[in-house]
Amino acid sequence: MTATHAPHSTPTRRRIWTLAWPIILSNITVPLLGLVDTAVVGHLPDSRYLAAVTLGATLFSFLYWGFGFLRMGTTGLTAQAAGRDEASAVKNLLGQALIMAAVIGALLIIFGSPLITLGLGLLDASATATPLARAYAEIRLLSAPAVLANYAILGWFLGQQNSRVTLWILLLTNSVNIVFDLWFVVGLGMSSNGVAWASVLADYSAFAFGGYLVLRQLGRLPGQFLRQQLLALAAYKALFSVNANLFVRTLGLLFAMAFFTAQGARQGDTVLAANAVLLQFIMLTSYALDGFAHAAESLIGRAFGRRDWADFAHTVGATARLSLYTALAAALCFALGGNALIALLTDLPEVRDTAAVYMPWMVVMPLIAVWSYFFDGVFIGTTAVKEMRNSIFISLAVYLPAWWLTRPLGNHGLWLAFMLFTLVRSAVLIGYYQRYRKTRWCEHP
Repeated sequence: MTATHAPHSTPTRRRIWTLAWPIILSNITVPLLGLVDTAVVGHLPDSRYLAAVTLGATLFSFLYWGFGFLRMGTTGLTAQAAGRDEASAVKNLLGQALIMAAVIGALLIIFGSPLITLGLGLLDASATATPLARAYAEIRLLSAPAVLANYAILGWFLGQQNSRVTLWILLLTNSVNIVFDLWFVVGLGMSSNGVAWASVLADYSAFAFGGYLVLRQLGRLPGQFLRQQLLALAAYKALFSVNANLFVRTLGLLFAMAFFTAQGARQGDTVLAANAVLLQFIMLTSYALDGFAHAAESLIGRAFGRRDWADFAHTVGATARLSLYTALAAALCFALGGNALIALLTDLPEVRDTAAVYMPWMVVMPLIAVWSYFFDGVFIGTTAVKEMRNSIFISLAVYLPAWWLTRPLGNHGLWLAFMLFTLVRSAVLIGYYQRYRKTRWCEHP
């Protein structure tokens, strides 16, 4: 069936906002947990406990982010199945994603020790903090199956245009984590290991709550699980293909971020600290842009599954406009209040002054980066993930030579190279979209 101009299929800003605002609010709660962890451990008598938590949390942020494909791939495929009204496929995708999460999580627990050693070595941890960071990481590793299962659950609900589950699960996770942080560290006198156990219990609490919500939703869906789809390896072909490309794409993106941080560190602690402050502004902008990108994943995926190209085009246009307005607001905010925002994040005069020198890059960045965020949502919704993978590696092919050629410019050269990486990534995705809009994603290709 190909719908054309059915009024009910035209996405409105209200539909987009309904999906976007819980994700935006969920993202805003994430830094709160880091602040509580820092505040709790920061009051212990020895600074090595805080260093251990910081190192361990950084390690697991990168590790778990690498498996974020379980969220993205599940969203796109579920949205398309829902668009085709294939309830059994929607159910089976959840089962397949959870089985993948369980297998990967178990492998991480079994083979996690070498990864921890490698990660702490790359983070160049001090001799005093390393043993504590290792102990923290070994505890946190126990939650791998729950964390990855939660990714699958969140992606499954988002694919069905239910983003409020994201907010509920994150609020529960953070609340449980904070309570156990205070109980274990302040109440029981534990140290960095108490923070690790609090995170593990929070992750499994979120999984239990997510499981409850899943059972409720399954009862509302028609159709049945197809056992052969859960047990036959061939049935995982689509999920494997999508997730493998997303995994490679994420590794490339992680490399780009790690390379930027490493080259900033080579220019001294002050430059490293200033870049870290500015990257927080990029992170803040991403909180809002991610909300619209995730809304695009779900709405576009459903329209793509129906082959409803009118709805598809309206969704792309509406979410693109809202994303652009948000990026313009962020750029204006950084242009008018950048120095005041820097002052909120650091009291060190040399870091403030250095960050202010590079603040103009923050004004430009949202206007360029918005398209990479938005079109990621479009391509996840259509599961055109090879194109996302290609965009990263084409961008890296520009990024690294650009950095090499602009080294005489110091940190300005590094920011210029990173800006070119983002610009090329956006341009490649736009190019793919324009090509497919005329061939694959239209009523008469």
